[in-house]
Amino acid sequence: MTMIKFKGENPLLTRSRSPYFSEFFNDLFENVPNSDVRKSTIPSVNILESNEMYKLELAAPGLSKDDFKISIENDLLSVSTEKKVEFSEKSEKYTRKEFSYSSFQRSFTLPELVDVEKIGAVYENGIMTIQLPKKEEAKPKSPREIKIS
Repeated sequence: MTMIKFKGENPLLTRSRSPYFSEFFNDLFENVPNSDVRKSTIPSVNILESNEMYKLELAAPGLSKDDFKISIENDLLSVSTEKKVEFSEKSEKYTRKEFSYSSFQRSFTLPELVDVEKIGAVYENGIMTIQLPKKEEAKPKSPREIKIS
């Protein structure tokens, strides 16, 4: 592979020398309805642990709880979504129809401490929260005093 060094600014990428080049790419997807294809569709995840459970929080605004699919197979928790949006506009002289499609899938390996039968999920205010309760034997026991005989 050959590398080419430019002295100063790269003429192909400099806006002052080629004002239409960058504007074309910036404006290309500006009018796509209900989406920004320049952004990633993989949601951020917070993982919290307490004495009683683990909690996964996925930031996924703009979806409904019906868009999600949560499954467990061989200690692998998978969260996925699919959202399709169709937009059409008809006028006397033209018809415009656009499609938008977004999806993601995240998978997490569950620790042996999780009680798989008691897992629950809630979607509220753009956050999917999955509660992963710990098994009874994994929960910390309260200290007890041992009587000496």
